[in-house]
Amino acid sequence: MLTERFSAALCFAARLHAGQTRKGTDIPYLAHLLAVASLVLEHGGDEDEAIAALLHDAIEDQAAYHGGAMALRSQIVARFGREVGAIVDACTDAEVIPKPPWRERKERYIRHMQEAASAGVHRVSCADKLHNARALVRDFREQGDWVWARFSETDPAQHLWYYRSLLDAYRVAGSAPHALVAELARTLDELQTLIGPRE
Repeated sequence: MLTERFSAALCFAARLHAGQTRKGTDIPYLAHLLAVASLVLEHGGDEDEAIAALLHDAIEDQAAYHGGAMALRSQIVARFGREVGAIVDACTDAEVIPKPPWRERKERYIRHMQEAASAGVHRVSCADKLHNARALVRDFREQGDWVWARFSETDPAQHLWYYRSLLDAYRVAGSAPHALVAELARTLDELQTLIGPRE
């Protein structure tokens, strides 16, 4: 059962990400956070994991506007507890501006998912990647290769490498829900088919 903690987290996330949109779209960023929280809850996540899903990009995307990574991390832990803070930390790709190079960040994130012991971390991370992959499929159908221009890494093969590496990490760990992992695999297969072979 969700409590007022979830409601407070939703309001906090909405304030943090106010004005932010999904890359290359007019979609409010909150839509992504809600989708990830929904996937987490639909696949057995508890309230802490659902709250972490709402806040999983807070440090990465909003720390620079809210006193820095340490200050925002402290706020999250003070408001929602250490478990939420630990999951948000684990799901944070980078917390410095400018961000490190794309490949370096992604390799670090993959290693972290390979080493993470928490089922909550894997559930939130896998839900995030599934929603992102679904968005890529939808947007590629509408825009074709133009979709890659919104990212710092414009090679679709690199994106597929990243998502498939994470898929392998979730499978090896075995702590992410099977149905969530299977859906990510199907979505990546669909994206691969859409993209087709590349030279």
